[in-house]
Amino acid sequence: MTKTAGRRPPAHAAVPPPPAPPPAGDLGRRRLTDQARAYGFLLGGLLCFALFSWYPAIRAVVIAFQTYTPGSPPQWAGTANFTRVLHDPEFTAAWRNTLAFTLLALLIGFAIPFVLALVLNELRHARAFFRVVVYLPVMIPPVVSALLWKWFYDPGTGLANEALRFAHLPTSNWSNGTDTALLSLVIVATWANMGGTVLIYLAALQSIPGELYEAAELDGANLLQRVRHVTIPQTRFVILMLMLLQIIATMQVFTEPFVITGGGPEDATVTVLYLIYKYAFLYNDFGGACALSVLLLLLLGAFSALYLRLTRSEGDA
Repeated sequence: MTKTAGRRPPAHAAVPPPPAPPPAGDLGRRRLTDQARAYGFLLGGLLCFALFSWYPAIRAVVIAFQTYTPGSPPQWAGTANFTRVLHDPEFTAAWRNTLAFTLLALLIGFAIPFVLALVLNELRHARAFFRVVVYLPVMIPPVVSALLWKWFYDPGTGLANEALRFAHLPTSNWSNGTDTALLSLVIVATWANMGGTVLIYLAALQSIPGELYEAAELDGANLLQRVRHVTIPQTRFVILMLMLLQIIATMQVFTEPFVITGGGPEDATVTVLYLIYKYAFLYNDFGGACALSVLLLLLLGAFSALYLRLTRSEGDA
């Protein structure tokens, strides 16, 4: 009995023809169906974005030029809302506090995440554990985090002053002092938000080719020189974008003043966003609140455009 399993077919055996392609009409209908399904998913996201982002923003711009109070029809007021808020004594204090908060956040909260990312990038053991530890504050709800720090800053029994007493150091009023309240809020915001920034920096650092560091070491560069001539140039784009995002975020600080200090003491922590809240929900002046919002929008938009123009020009040079 001859074995036929595994035997090659004769050379003259007929090769089955390839399957016929589907008609052009079926391909067109299938492509149209796929595109319609994709645009359908996209349309749902666009509708949600328009309903909860674009419409409130456009509506706020309209209300900024109206006298709008609950229970009465809005009336056109022109620029009266802008004139009123510009002459409000709290307006100057809010902008001064907001700019000071932004500057302090840049001095403190911009360098610390970068240094932590450098340290984590050099670790050889327990790197995942420390990444979780650094990111943990971001996972805590902002209001809960602010309440924890409010207890921490309590001048009587707060943990901060207890630690100072244990070390035989003078205590502080922290968030209750006019000269220390704003700095205390900067510390809270830095602690609560630096986790995401650290991970972004860490991802940028790990994308740098190791050959660059090896070449720098062969040239005799120490750690600081490697950071200056290799790390910073290679992560320059990430640094510039995170700086812009941090400035925009700190200019809109609200949770920490609202929960911890209530704008006090003596308006030392009243920020622009907190003043907008006061106009809308304490004074029932929605026109003034929207006018302040438009001013903040114009400032941040102009600053972002100028910042991107300058950084792009510098990069092209």
